[in-house]
Amino acid sequence: MLRSLAFALSAFCSVAIAADYPENTLDAGKVSAQGKPVTLLGQGISIGDSAPNFKVVDDNFIPVTLEDYKGQAVLISVVPSLDTGICSLQTKHFNEKVASQFPSVVMLTISADLPFAQKRFCKAENIDKITTLSDSVWRDFGQKYGLIIKDMGLLTRTVFILDESHNVIYKQLVSSLSTEPEYNSVIEKLETL
Repeated sequence: MLRSLAFALSAFCSVAIAADYPENTLDAGKVSAQGKPVTLLGQGISIGDSAPNFKVVDDNFIPVTLEDYKGQAVLISVVPSLDTGICSLQTKHFNEKVASQFPSVVMLTISADLPFAQKRFCKAENIDKITTLSDSVWRDFGQKYGLIIKDMGLLTRTVFILDESHNVIYKQLVSSLSTEPEYNSVIEKLETL
């Protein structure tokens, strides 16, 4: 019951906050949910861009920014909600199979889930090689990266790789919310770092 209430409150606040964001024209028409196109909100970024700094919170509601990882390569795995099957699989895959192959790369998973839900998920699934962060407070990450799904308040499934200078060197905007990312292309790009 409490979990449902927390999710509903988070979704309500997300939709209310997201209403003021512009449409992401860069990625327009590239993502669907249940076979229907969705509108993404926020600025949007491309390969070659300098990754915008963002502010999210960890599972203790402590603010975390991209600048906290200055000088380090970063993989950002973005999921709509850790409480769904595909998002869970994606997060477990990066934790179990990718993080150990690339220990010098910071691995982050960002979702709009509340930090309580992220903490519960990580404990239940033994997620210990990546860091989960929540965009539920300010929606700063989703807005700056153009990933907020209009009328849902969730983030769309995406994988970014940033080099040590935090330039975007890889972006995989997954075309369907019900599909996992193409992991092999992520690994191929990580091997070039």
